Amino acid sequence: MDQIKPRLDHAHVRALLKEMLRIRRFEDKCAELYTQEKIRGFLHLYDGEEAIASGIIPLLQEADRVVATYREHGHALARGVPMGAVLAEMYGKAEGCAGGRGGSMHLFSDTHNFYGGNAIVGGGLPLAIGLGLADQMEKTGNVTACFFGEGAVAEGEFHESLNLAALWKLPVLFVCENNGYAMGTALDLTESQTDISAKAASYGIASTSVDGMDVVAVEAAARKALSAIAESGAPQFLECKTYRFRAHSMFDAQLYRSRDEVAEWREKGPIVRFQTWLEETGLLHSPEVNEIKAEIDAEIDEAVAFAEAAKDEPVETLTHYVMSPERPTPPTVPAPSGETRTLTYREAMREAIDEAMTKDPRVFLMGEDVGHYGGCYAVSMGLLDKYGPDRIRDTPLSESGFTGAGIGSAIAGMRPIVELMTVNFSLLALDQIMNTAATLRHMSNNQFGVPLVIRMATGAGKQLAAQHSHSLEGWYAHIPGLRVLTPATVEDARGMLWTALQDPDPVLIFENVMLYNTKGDLAENAGPVDIDRAALRHTGTDVSLITYGGSLAKTIEAAKRLEGEHNISADVIDLRSLRPLDMETILASVTKTRRAVIIDEGWRSGSLAAEIGMRLAEEAFFELDAPLARVCSEEVPIPYPRHLEQAAIPQTDKIVAVARQLMDQKP
Repeated sequence: MDQIKPRLDHAHVRALLKEMLRIRRFEDKCAELYTQEKIRGFLHLYDGEEAIASGIIPLLQEADRVVATYREHGHALARGVPMGAVLAEMYGKAEGCAGGRGGSMHLFSDTHNFYGGNAIVGGGLPLAIGLGLADQMEKTGNVTACFFGEGAVAEGEFHESLNLAALWKLPVLFVCENNGYAMGTALDLTESQTDISAKAASYGIASTSVDGMDVVAVEAAARKALSAIAESGAPQFLECKTYRFRAHSMFDAQLYRSRDEVAEWREKGPIVRFQTWLEETGLLHSPEVNEIKAEIDAEIDEAVAFAEAAKDEPVETLTHYVMSPERPTPPTVPAPSGETRTLTYREAMREAIDEAMTKDPRVFLMGEDVGHYGGCYAVSMGLLDKYGPDRIRDTPLSESGFTGAGIGSAIAGMRPIVELMTVNFSLLALDQIMNTAATLRHMSNNQFGVPLVIRMATGAGKQLAAQHSHSLEGWYAHIPGLRVLTPATVEDARGMLWTALQDPDPVLIFENVMLYNTKGDLAENAGPVDIDRAALRHTGTDVSLITYGGSLAKTIEAAKRLEGEHNISADVIDLRSLRPLDMETILASVTKTRRAVIIDEGWRSGSLAAEIGMRLAEEAFFELDAPLARVCSEEVPIPYPRHLEQAAIPQTDKIVAVARQLMDQKP
């Protein structure tokens, strides 16, 4: 920062007042347009809080980043996103700043380093951590400003994010816009400690509470905080005490507060307060204020005309940007050299991580116990000594926080590998995976992608009982915007990771816990593998056995028994990728054998097996000589006793029995 104290010359105070008036008058127009049903959905207005965005955002450098909330129109305007593009977005038009795909709560602009609003309370905090982490690792000197309301301080992501920012000394400016009400509940009804700056200070973050209705005080505090970040690289926290004059959203009847309370706050609002002071001190006079309002009204009229003339996105583009339209070239897989070596699945995964980190300095591994402990399943053992704590990064037990940090760092250009200890723990990060990683490209109209890899252990068989034995990869395969991989062989464990790291979209890799100790032969010249195609692991003519992950070995054994004991010849398809599914390979096999059994360690109801079966019914019904069949886990939480656990999940005997029964069906 050039200076700590604001310089209140004529040009500067005029700019401050104009920015606040610009936000206020624009949102007044938005409220009017909402009543005309030209803006739909939720509409959260910033009325009363304008001093915060106006006092902070213009201080940021062009390369600095902004993460906002669902009440982000003021932030976007202060950041320089054109008003017409903002309003067209709120109309849902193709000329909107996110192509109409985000709407009022999800404004994006890559050219302004505006990383969008977030409809999930507190959901942007981990994202800001990741952006700050990328800047720290790349030594850019940039700052990320993260705005959120006081309601977010009750969320776990608030605490996880502040802890990570303090622990890693990240260049993040946290700005809490404390307007007193989380939707319709007053702060003192939800928080035992209502001093929010004290909460931040408890994490060792320098914290300041400032009058958020005083634009000069806000700017002065922001200048000081940004100067401190520039000097130390460590985070700073501003609590801006403010008040929203309008409802939480335009749907809100505001039964939780009186009109007198709102009227009392309006009398000390940021615009009337600053404008009165300017006129009393002679820094600005009424004619110039009227001139400013006329300039703003002209800009608003132009924005309305722009939005009104904007076009609807064609229905034909509905599915655009769910994934990147630019796919990497699949790797060239060389013919096996003939020379092989034997290694375990665990060793193959470790080699893959090691190779990726050697080849690309942007790659780093992050997760619980991945460093000093060597990973819960010892996959990363020894890598800390080789790459150091910046790239083999131990995290707190904060799945949502560090997964969100991985997402943010990926958006900023890094290539993180996030390890979630087990699939069960991934549910604590589901918000970040589903609501941010999977949606950001589509909602931002392809402005931001999330090229990260998330690895996690999955499956049953180790007598870990119901809370550590899930197979939820089929759940994740339900979510558009993700790629879901299930390496079942040493070759895939070694080769999938590098290909996944080249992908422009989030890739989830599920490693079945029963595979880590298994051994296999790997060609000496083995390298990256194609992650788009299923693999035919055993060839036959009578029935197609379709499976993945931990069930592959059982299914191959079933195929051998069917052939040797029952003269039944089976194809075994290793899906490898659950999203997208390689239906071409599946259909080719089923068209040949005319019978199919799907083996899936997920539960039967709503399973991946059900999805594959339905697709076969849709696309190959007349090719079938028998009903479709499946072998899934029993509809029960996975039990602890070994004999019950084994009975609950697919086994070779069951696969053989179902295949034999299918062969008895007459065409």
